[in-house]
Amino acid sequence: MKMQHSINDKLEQYPNAQVYTNVQNQKQNHTELDGSDLTIESLQSIAQGTQVDIDQKALDRMSETNALILDAAKSGKAVYGVTTALGPQVTITLTDEAINEFAIKTVRGRAHALGKPLDRRVVRAAMAVRLNSLLTGASGASPAIAVHLQQCLNANLIPHIGETASVGAADLLWGGSMGLALIGEGKFLNDEKGAATALSDAGIPKLALGPRDGLALVSHSSFTSGLASVGLFAAKTLWRNAQLAAAMTLEGFRGNLSPFDADVLKTREQPGQLDSADDIRALLEGSALHDLSNARRLQDPLSIRNTVQVHGSVYATLELLAETIEQEINGASDNPIVLPDRGAILSAGGYLHPHLATLLVAANHSLVQLAAQSVSRSARMMSSRFTDLPIGLHAGTTGSVGLGAVTKVTEALFAEIAQLAAPPMVYPPSQADNVEDCITNAAVSAKALIAIVEKLNLIVAFEMIAAVHAIYLRMTELEVGAALRPVIERIRLLSPALEHDRSITVELESLALDLMQDEFSFVRS
Repeated sequence: MKMQHSINDKLEQYPNAQVYTNVQNQKQNHTELDGSDLTIESLQSIAQGTQVDIDQKALDRMSETNALILDAAKSGKAVYGVTTALGPQVTITLTDEAINEFAIKTVRGRAHALGKPLDRRVVRAAMAVRLNSLLTGASGASPAIAVHLQQCLNANLIPHIGETASVGAADLLWGGSMGLALIGEGKFLNDEKGAATALSDAGIPKLALGPRDGLALVSHSSFTSGLASVGLFAAKTLWRNAQLAAAMTLEGFRGNLSPFDADVLKTREQPGQLDSADDIRALLEGSALHDLSNARRLQDPLSIRNTVQVHGSVYATLELLAETIEQEINGASDNPIVLPDRGAILSAGGYLHPHLATLLVAANHSLVQLAAQSVSRSARMMSSRFTDLPIGLHAGTTGSVGLGAVTKVTEALFAEIAQLAAPPMVYPPSQADNVEDCITNAAVSAKALIAIVEKLNLIVAFEMIAAVHAIYLRMTELEVGAALRPVIERIRLLSPALEHDRSITVELESLALDLMQDEFSFVRS
């Protein structure tokens, strides 16, 4: 059990609220990338510090496609961003002398990300996605770019990149800011010496850019994909904990399990609801609630009765999002694209991701519904009319408020979550002299997903604390599901009986941090 006074020390390890893994304790296992089979779980591991290896066949593939780029540059064939300028200047043909210099100009001219730095894990994820997409060979970039990204990841040299940059038509300015550090002109996180010195100290050679390499560093959607993957992974952990909290509420409320019956649910199938119900019934295995005569009410409030419909919707939406993200992180978001079998270099539009943008909005909205339901369940637990327990679940003298006032905090958190989940504007822009006139703003929703999950962990933590207090007031802790017992005991140590009113801020934040770190994963092992 983590002592309450340690929460401030723990939070100091995670100064950015999105960070809840200490990257200094990096795993020493390696993940090999080959451009085709990167999973969200592997990407999360890399984001947390796992070392990266590169498949040699993938480097050979890059060499093959890069040769086509070099031939085009030598022959003067029109190739976007290689022998021509970019955007509205695509009609300008570069001279032989200007081609290599143009690669560096491409990076410098787009390194404009601003604001507080992106979370280290997000940048590591973006770097890994970009490395993996380069290994498809579709960009035509030099293999040296992939090796350099690998070396920087493994040396934990992570570029300092402002959080605001992308409108969802390639992450150009995030890519430019990343590229500036990688060529030794920008800066890395926690680096006071400058990027060039940091690279030298790590024994990483200076990166020389070839004809396609500047654009390869800049033009891709790896940062949006990295943000989405980090958010998705956190959301899946949240979902498991929300399931756990709902099961604990059923125990504390003495809820009716008939709406969780698989045969009942099959009479009106909805995506994900059976997955949610199966999981909750498993968590409640051994509970007295399986005897329906032990339920206190025939009809519970909707926030309890309809748990699996809402939680199931979140589950199904996250599964769709996961499928789309895995396509994103294993695909090429470049322009132009090299097709070696055809010997062709063709303009492309894979950097735009409207489907990902749509599913991120859907995931955020599904979490709003989950948040509302959790807030409602906790609020019902504060009411003697619903629970037959003291108001606010206090165990002390008359006049104690107990946990009742905390519902104001959870409702405030819900309001913030609902605001974050609002879909970003999609409009017809007029950038680059009206050439870049289509956007998704997917990055806005991806960043919102991470922030929503962070706040929702606090709501779920409060539901758990309220449920545990109710369970002990009923003195039914020995009748609950076997899987729940160690969790209940641990939370009881963290949040003892409310014999006198006290602040539970430290208890709530400490439990929320445990949830973000998936401390209760053992219940399903």
